[in-house]
Parts: sequence; structure tokens; C-alpha cells
Amino acid sequence: MKRFLRVMTVASILTTFGFAADYVIKVSHVVSPATPKGQAADFFAKRVGELTGGKIEVQVYPNSQLFGDKEEMKALAMNNVQVIMPSLSKFTSVAPQMQLFDLPFIFRDKKHLYKVMDGPVGAQLKSYVDVKKQMIAMDYWDAGFKHFSSSKKELVNPADANGQKFRIQSSKVLEAQFKSVGGNPQVLPFSEVYSALQQGVVDGTENPLSNFYTKKFYEVQSSLTLSGHGYLGYLVVMNEQFWNKLPKDLQAKVSQAMKEATVLERKATATEDDKILSELKKYAKDTKKLKIINLNKKQVATWKKQMETVYPQFYDVIGEDLIKAAINTK
Repeated sequence: MKRFLRVMTVASILTTFGFAADYVIKVSHVVSPATPKGQAADFFAKRVGELTGGKIEVQVYPNSQLFGDKEEMKALAMNNVQVIMPSLSKFTSVAPQMQLFDLPFIFRDKKHLYKVMDGPVGAQLKSYVDVKKQMIAMDYWDAGFKHFSSSKKELVNPADANGQKFRIQSSKVLEAQFKSVGGNPQVLPFSEVYSALQQGVVDGTENPLSNFYTKKFYEVQSSLTLSGHGYLGYLVVMNEQFWNKLPKDLQAKVSQAMKEATVLERKATATEDDKILSELKKYAKDTKKLKIINLNKKQVATWKKQMETVYPQFYDVIGEDLIKAAINTK
């Protein structure tokens, strides 16, 4: 509750003294306020209040307080919440082409990733979301590259994944990814992952470092493999009906606040990754309960060769030209 009160800033102060906001934006997300995503959501709330002089009040609800990841898309469509930032995998039913971001090893590094996101490929993907009713695609946020973890067997080579149960987001690409190495993928809401790992419902998962650390998955996983095999990002979307009601000048200010929040979010992700890895290494050394595995180039190449075999399965769904355009982005 304290966090919620803090992010209301300018709009809250004006409301307190009798100046009610003209518009209220409810922002719902499923992760901790301490994550880069959570920090950027709070920053967005602050900046909207400042830029609009309190005409728009932004309320942020983290940790699935308002809606979980199963309900938030429907809630957005019904205008029960105005802004959400689901993982890109959540858009596959709306725009199947978004599965491009789930393809393993498609991005060489962060520079390549951002060139794809902020260039023609990223714009084309957002257009597929925009043509669907009830939402406006605003911007891409970053959660970082994903890494494998397990409590059953250390994941060093693809064969180590054979027979292991992995939690995944709802994505045909992620399902195919784990099946390509003999794993058993199981779709679970993010809010249920910790207990599922703790109880052995699943053996392992894939997460960026921020989620792995802030949700304390290291407590229920014995190994973390720094594979960087996949990517987890978010697409910030706004309810179309609400957006269209905003005057053009306020739309411009909301867009400006979003652009600034995006810059902050991406920088925070990079900084957070370095900090978190340091903390995890310290935890591993002090407790001996977690082993952190660094893959060498040959091992990474082996994983990549095995997992890239799923690409042709999605040429018809994502578009072979779009996949190749992403790969060839300089």
C-alpha cells in the first residue's frame, strides 16, 4: 500500500486539495515494484502527473494486486484497467507474429535486440497488435535474456533437459523449444511458479535474472545456467477506448512519459542484471545451495544448433521473411 501511495505523486496532491484529476489511468502488472518493470511503471505514473499538471492520475498496482497474468488482457479489453505490460508471449493469440521474440537464440546481443525492436521489424509487429480492437501498442520494455534453472539436474548440455518438467508461459514456440531438447513444458501463471518449483510440480524454468532474484526462485532451484538462450520482453499496451477519449495534447504527454519510462526501464534492466548476478554469486558461495553455471562457446553453440531446429515450424505463423529480417538486422 505504501508503494501505491508513493507513485500517485502530483495527481494525488492535487486531488487531496480538491483538484480532482480529469482522467485516471490504472496500471496493472504482475512483478515486484523493485524490478526494472516495476520501477518504470512508477516513473511513468510520476511523469504523467508532472507533464499533465495533475489532469491525469496514474495508479500503479504491482504483484498481481489488481489482476493476474491470466486476467489482465481481458480486464484491459473491458477497460477495467487502462495500461498493462504483459510479456510478449501473451500477445500470441492476438498477433501470432509476436512469437518471433520467443524464438531461442534469435538475438545476438542487446544491441541487436534493440535494433530489431526499434526498427522496421518491431514497428511491423506492433502494427499487428494495433489492428486488433481494444488496445494500442505503445512501447517495448525489457526484462533481459532468459536463463535456465533446475532443481533436478544441472543444465550444461541439451541432453540434461531430457525428461525434466519446465514451467513456460503460454507459447507454442516455448513449447517447441523445450520439446526440441526432450523437456516437458508446462504452462503455469507466473504467480504460481514459486510454489510449483517448491512442490516439485515442475523441475525447472527459464527467467531473466530480475525475475529469478526478486521472486526468490533461487531458494527452490539448485542450479542456474547462464544460457542467455531466450528473451523476455514486454509490450506496453493501453485500452483503445480510453486512449481515444484523451485530448490530443494529453495523448502527446502520455506518449512522452512512456518514451522516458522506456529509456529508464532498459537502463535499469542492464544495471540490475549486473547487480543481481553479483548477489546470486554471493548467495551461492555463502549457502552452497545454488550452483551457477557459465556455458562456454562450444556448449552455447550446441544448445543453439539443437534449438534452432524449431524455426521452420513457425515460418507460416510468424513469417519466414520477418524471421530472416530480424536475424539479418545489422
